[in-house]
Amino acid sequence: MRVRVDLAHQAQHRVMHHENLATAIHERLAPRDSDIVVRKIRYGGMSTTDLDRQLRERGITTLVVSGISTSGAVLSTVIDAADRDYQLYILSDCVADPDTEVHDTLLHRVFPARAHIIDTTELRALLRAD
Repeated sequence: MRVRVDLAHQAQHRVMHHENLATAIHERLAPRDSDIVVRKIRYGGMSTTDLDRQLRERGITTLVVSGISTSGAVLSTVIDAADRDYQLYILSDCVADPDTEVHDTLLHRVFPARAHIIDTTELRALLRAD
């Protein structure tokens, strides 16, 4: 039996390619001059970018994570950021996944060992406390 693993699927199909209109930043979320902007080419936000360096240069040690692929970009970014010792908050009402069972398992069983799970109401309270 032969098993073929295609690790370059994203690159081969130009997923997350900079010329793909689906990867463009929506005009309502246009970055400000002081914002950090990175172009990721894999699921995680840090593994193929200089995001970690830019955050550390600014003294940022806490991240708030949200995303539309709990089992993809969110998972990859959370694992990587936790390994780099960031304090993490995952917004439970701002993450989603097409597979609700996987989403629930990650949110309630996997992520709590690496991050604080809060919702946007709790985030507002945390931000006001500072």
